[in-house]
Amino acid sequence: MNTATDTTHCDDLAKALEAFRDHAPLIERWGTELARRLGSGARLLVAGNGGSAAQAQHLTAELVGRYREDRPPFSALALHADTSSTTAIANDYGVQELFARQTAAHGRPGDVLLLLSTSGASANLLSAAERARRLDMTVWALTGRSPNPLQLGADDALCVDAPLAATVQELHLVAVHMLCETFDRAVENGETGRVTADNRPGVVGRLVGRARTVGRTPPGGPVAPRKGQA
Repeated sequence: MNTATDTTHCDDLAKALEAFRDHAPLIERWGTELARRLGSGARLLVAGNGGSAAQAQHLTAELVGRYREDRPPFSALALHADTSSTTAIANDYGVQELFARQTAAHGRPGDVLLLLSTSGASANLLSAAERARRLDMTVWALTGRSPNPLQLGADDALCVDAPLAATVQELHLVAVHMLCETFDRAVENGETGRVTADNRPGVVGRLVGRARTVGRTPPGGPVAPRKGQA
């Protein structure tokens, strides 16, 4: 009986990761542009099906919460996360309208719609992309191998060259984390579109500085009592 651990999955991931490195400049561009738009009041809408839905929600959690360092929250909505809306829309209008109708409800010109799909052929994502472009939103796609319909229907796409959906999803998570890292760096550098007339950081810049001091005691200052202590 062969008890050796099968590392084929790891080998496939390592091979795909080498090619994935070439997408770093695109992710850098997305992160910087996203910081500029969200810092100026736009919002990010994200959607996916199944495992891609989990990846999409991972991204919104990092932007509304934080990735590594404290910073202000930014507007990011995972369209699949509202179960009441998704089930009502699917029941009344069909699954294909699941994300398109929410895009029409929440999207505005200048917003970004990011769609995740390992196949790049999900009908409900294609409908959402079409609706978003009609609203003058920007559509980005994270997909599997190119060419695929979602890639062609987006303004920009990152297509992972891997044969298995599992590997594509794993590299989508890498893309999410790299996007968050670039986004945070852009916010740190003040690339958010909010600068006052005297060239000082605007609202976002001030909030970044304030977020870093929350809960910290100034040097030589009194130590705040812990919860439950008088």
